[in-house]
Amino acid sequence: MALAPLSPHLLPLTSRVSDEGRLAVGGVDLLDLATEHGTPLFVYDEEHLRRRCREAVAAFGDGVAYAAKAFLCRAMAALAHEEGMCIDVATGGEMHVALAAGVPADRLVLHGNNKSTAELVAALDAGAGRIVVDSFDEIDRLEHLVAAGRRARRPKVLL
Repeated sequence: MALAPLSPHLLPLTSRVSDEGRLAVGGVDLLDLATEHGTPLFVYDEEHLRRRCREAVAAFGDGVAYAAKAFLCRAMAALAHEEGMCIDVATGGEMHVALAAGVPADRLVLHGNNKSTAELVAALDAGAGRIVVDSFDEIDRLEHLVAAGRRARRPKVLL
């Protein structure tokens, strides 16, 4: 049984298969990487990621956000921000990584279900650009925190 070729949409745009059938991404042979670093091995193509970020911003505008839950490290957060994206964070840990990467707080969207009061406080204290609320309880907690002086101005809230 012959294997079907992979769809080109599953691979980065810089992917190439040599005449010998070896796959390279960004000009780097993946078998060589696997030999050097072992497997499993995650390989990300920076050029491809940047291009996709720029396409999203061009299509959806300045407020489009990269979902940190897809993959997050400081380098990825910085890359998405450099290409004009906001960062959609679901937890205090993701918010910490994005801020540590140099993403300005006003470019963060806190969008997680069942957010703790501590996460709401951290978002308010940092000056998160937007907070997506999931329940009436969360709206009440935000209102109480803002009234108690957690933030000089009301946060932008999305429902």
